Amino acid sequence: MKIFDAHAHYDDEQFDGDRETVMKELEENGVIGVLNCGATYEGALASVEYAEKYDIFYAAVGIHPEHADTVDEDMMVRLRELSGGKKVRAIGEIGLDYYWEENPARDIQLKAFRMQMELARELDLPVIIHDRDAHQDTLMVMKEFPEVTGEVHCFSGSAEFARECLKLGYYIGITGVVTFKNAKKIIKVVEETPLDRLILETDCPYMAPVPYRGKRNRSEYIKEIIEKTAEIKGYPEDIIANAVISNIKSLLRIGA
Repeated sequence: MKIFDAHAHYDDEQFDGDRETVMKELEENGVIGVLNCGATYEGALASVEYAEKYDIFYAAVGIHPEHADTVDEDMMVRLRELSGGKKVRAIGEIGLDYYWEENPARDIQLKAFRMQMELARELDLPVIIHDRDAHQDTLMVMKEFPEVTGEVHCFSGSAEFARECLKLGYYIGITGVVTFKNAKKIIKVVEETPLDRLILETDCPYMAPVPYRGKRNRSEYIKEIIEKTAEIKGYPEDIIANAVISNIKSLLRIGA
């Protein structure tokens, strides 16, 4: 089974001890593509570096809402420069995270989100959106930029919210959470989302699916997410796997 991981963080310190080994093993284990997403400027730099070094890697450059207080005009200049890389395919991971109290204030997050959405509009690139406990404000900003589309990563909203995102042309990103016992809400989202709008991703090293929950996640584990999605949708696993790869390539404009 071929795998394209639409969201990974191989720059994370959890891979510092064996990153090169893991990178080689990915291709050996059927991984044909990985989108490494920046969360900080350093992460964005690393994503571009991996994309240049490894054939199967692509890069998204952006600043996660956890670091929204680092987003200013100077940062936007640097992100714009990074975006010129030939394998940079998206602006991300950007968005809003109201879950953690220690995150920057909401107005700071909203400003950073809008600045990066504007960059995506200017460069005609898709976005990878992080939304945690901020559905209403996330949707508000998405609607402010109708020319921009992308993926709502690690989708955590309701089926109703998913329908609103789909109306705006976005893909719905599903992680290993769908394999958890308490995953009723995201299972409902998968049931209602058309197969041609679903994207599967690891968010590695986080969000490892069952039976790897609690361990370091990696791209091969998408197989577990494919298996669960096939069960929910009632399609053979190879149909799910191939559809998801097609969706990711369409989102990132690979092979177009």
